[in-house]
Amino acid sequence: MCYNQPARMETIRRIAALLESEYGRPEYEPTHGPLDELVLTILSQNTSSVNYGRAFESLRGRFGSWDEVRLADESEIEDAIRVGGLARIKAGRIKRVLNEIHSLRGETSLDFIAEMPDEDAREFLLRFDGVGLKTASCVLMFSLGRPVFPVDTHVHRIAKRLGLITSSVSADVAHELLGEMIPDELVYSLHINLVTHGRRVCKARNPRCRECVLLELCPYGRGFRRGSQTER
Repeated sequence: MCYNQPARMETIRRIAALLESEYGRPEYEPTHGPLDELVLTILSQNTSSVNYGRAFESLRGRFGSWDEVRLADESEIEDAIRVGGLARIKAGRIKRVLNEIHSLRGETSLDFIAEMPDEDAREFLLRFDGVGLKTASCVLMFSLGRPVFPVDTHVHRIAKRLGLITSSVSADVAHELLGEMIPDELVYSLHINLVTHGRRVCKARNPRCRECVLLELCPYGRGFRRGSQTER
């Protein structure tokens, strides 16, 4: 698969600038350590930001430490995170991850990955059940400020519509391709703004192409404007 990297990098800079004109430039501020971020991201899978935030706060309020969560009955964890949805699946996943980290490291902490190169840290995280490239990348970007670009469903959809990747590119392959295109200094702000844009404008169904700040750069949107496709 061949991409014109310089041309796409220039397009990405224009996309980032237009999104910042619309939503502002988010500045990175760490709010959680790596293990907190990992659990939070597991809780975020297939649910809304409001619900997984509540589930995380409920879990932390119920237990005093991640060791207590690790040693708790799975049913207790499930009860604590019920508000976030898929509680049974996520409770088992969280407990297994915490136990495996403790088994590997002798402590229930991921602080040590701050000393690891990006690729090594990501590979370490990927060994855990339920942790894919998006989750591992979120942990590195949000907790450590690493220039590792997460591709969630919004980013994946918008990147395809903008023609940055082809429609057949999977989310896993998109992590590699977009990671090579996006300048380090734009990783955080572009990810945040693309997610915002996906939620507000470039929706999976009924995208608001007429209102889109990226319309002139978007083959999908231009097709809609010419009437060759319907909003869906």
